[in-house]
Amino acid sequence: MELPLPLLWTSVLLPPILAILSALNRDLLRYSVALSSLLFLLPAAVGLYYVGYAGERSVADPFSINLQQYSLGSFYLIVDGLSLPVIVGISIVTALVAIYSMRYMSQRIEELEKEGTKVPGMAAYFLLYNAFSSSMLGMALSSNLLLFFIFLEISLLTSFALIAYYGYGDRMRISLLYFIWTHVAGALFLIGTLFYGIGAGSFDVLLGSSYNKAFLNVQAEGLLFLAPLFIVLGLLIKMAITGVHMWLPYAHAEAPTPISALLSPNLIGIAGYAMARFGLTLFPSFMESIANALLFLAVLTILYGAFVALKQNDFKRFLAYSSISQMGYLLLGISTLTYFGIAGAMLHYLSHAIGKAVLFMIAGIFITELHGLRDMNKMGGLARAYPITAALALLGFMHLAGIPPSVGLWGELLILLGVVEAFSPLTPLSLLLVTLVLVLSFIMTAVYSFVAMRKIFFGPPKINAREELDLFKGSVLVMGALGILLFIIAGLLVSPAQGAVELLLEALR
Repeated sequence: MELPLPLLWTSVLLPPILAILSALNRDLLRYSVALSSLLFLLPAAVGLYYVGYAGERSVADPFSINLQQYSLGSFYLIVDGLSLPVIVGISIVTALVAIYSMRYMSQRIEELEKEGTKVPGMAAYFLLYNAFSSSMLGMALSSNLLLFFIFLEISLLTSFALIAYYGYGDRMRISLLYFIWTHVAGALFLIGTLFYGIGAGSFDVLLGSSYNKAFLNVQAEGLLFLAPLFIVLGLLIKMAITGVHMWLPYAHAEAPTPISALLSPNLIGIAGYAMARFGLTLFPSFMESIANALLFLAVLTILYGAFVALKQNDFKRFLAYSSISQMGYLLLGISTLTYFGIAGAMLHYLSHAIGKAVLFMIAGIFITELHGLRDMNKMGGLARAYPITAALALLGFMHLAGIPPSVGLWGELLILLGVVEAFSPLTPLSLLLVTLVLVLSFIMTAVYSFVAMRKIFFGPPKINAREELDLFKGSVLVMGALGILLFIIAGLLVSPAQGAVELLLEALR
C-alpha cells in the first residue's frame, strides 16, 4: 500500500530543518523540540495503524528517487511487519529523549563552560541530535542498501560529534575510538554492498511487497561469498558482539547521557535488524551456513556481557556492558532462522530500546541532581527519596529480564521457541545442554539487573536526596507507561511480523 502523503520522508527530513531554523532564531528552540518529537512519533503511528491495525503487509511513502538508469535502484521508505517493532522503538525513544535533553544538556553545557571548554550551544546540540535521530529512522525505513548506508554514515558522523563535543572523561580520545571502530564496520558493509550491487545490477532490497532475488541468480562465486561476508562482519562490529565489542563500553558510558540513551539501545540494535532484513532476504544460503557460528557467538555475548556487567560499579558503564549482553539475545533469535526466533528478536529490540533508554535517563537524573553521581557503591536507599524513579528503574530492568508487564516477555518467549524449533528433534543430552545454556543466560540477566537495583535503591541511605518530579522526569514516566502499553498491544506487533518473516524464510525451504 502507498500512503496518500509523504509522511515517512517528512518525519526523516523535517526535524533537522527545524533544528536549523531554531539555530537562526533561538526563541524557536523549545517549539522546534516539541514539533520534532511529534515528527519522530509519526512513523510509529503510521506503522501501528496501517500494518498493525489495518493488516496491510507493508506501507510505502509515495515519494521516491528513481535511480534505475544508474543501476542503483530506487530510494524509497517503507514500513512492514519486520521493521515495525524497530521503528516503534526508535520513534518512542528519540521523541521522549529529545524533551529530556533540554534540561540535561543545558546543565552539561554550563559544566563544560565552567571548565573553560568552549562548546557549541543548545541549538547546535539539537541540530546534531535531530540529524542523528532522523538517520536511525531512515535506516529502519530504507528499502535500498545504498540508502541504508547513507543514513548509517550520517548516524556515525553526528554521534561522533555529539560525543566529542559534549561527552565525559577523555571525550576526544573516546570519540575517536568510537569513530574508527564504527567506520571500519561501515566500510565493510559498503564493500559488501558494492559487491552485491555489481552482481545484481541494483541495490534494491524490497520491490513493493516482493523480495528481490536478483542476486541469487548471479553465478560468480566470489561475489556470492564476499558480499554477505563483508556485510555480516560489518554488522557484527556495529552490534558489538563479543570479540569486536571493545569500543562500546567507552563510547556509550562517556557519551552525554541522552545520547547514551540512543546509542546503546537503538543504534547498535539496528545492525541486528539489518542482518535479518538484508542477510535473510539476499543471502539465505550464506546465513544458513553460518547459523551455528552465529548461535555460538550469541550465547557467548549474552554470558560475557552479563558477567562483566556484574563487576561494574559505574552505573553507565554497567548499562553499556548490559547492552552487549542484550545484543546477544538479538543475535540468538536471528541465528535460529525460524519465524519465532526472528520475530522475537525484533520484539526484543523494542523491549531493549525502551528499557535501556529508561535506565540511561535515570542515570542522567542522578548525574544532574546528585552532583555527577555514577558510582553504584555510593548510592543505596534512593527509593525513599526517589520512589517514582525507583519504580521506573524496576520497569526498565524488567524489560531487560523479560518479566511482565514488559514487552520483553514476548520477545524472550519467542526467541526461546525459535531455539527449540531450530534444534528439534533433540537427543536427551542435547536437550539438557540447550536448556542449561538458556536457563543460565536468562538467570544472569535477572541477576545483574536486580543486583544493580538493590545497590542503587535499597539498603541504608548513603546520601541526602529529595524527590522533585518535573518535566525532566516526566518524559521517563511517559516512556515507562508506554512500555506497559506495548505489553498489552503486543499483538499489533507480533501478528504483522508473521507475513514478513515467512517471506524472509521462503528461500530456506
